[in-house]
Amino acid sequence: MDKAKLSSKGQLIIPKKYRQQLNLKPGDEFNVLIKDGYLVLSPAEKSLVGWQKWRGTLAGCRVLQEHLDEHFREVDKYG
Repeated sequence: MDKAKLSSKGQLIIPKKYRQQLNLKPGDEFNVLIKDGYLVLSPAEKSLVGWQKWRGTLAGCRVLQEHLDEHFREVDKYG
């Protein structure tokens, strides 16, 4: 079993092989739980801010082209 060390500031260093296995990066957040006397850490779901959470939602759709087509029809209709 591998060991981790708690610093005087309460920081816990996760061994490199586990960080790599879970693709953990500096600043990642964790859910913390004590279960049956054990400290359980699990990576918190990474939240995206602003428009990033919608990125790719319309991938493959022709929304922009349809909007432009409608615009040009209105321009032709009303001059």
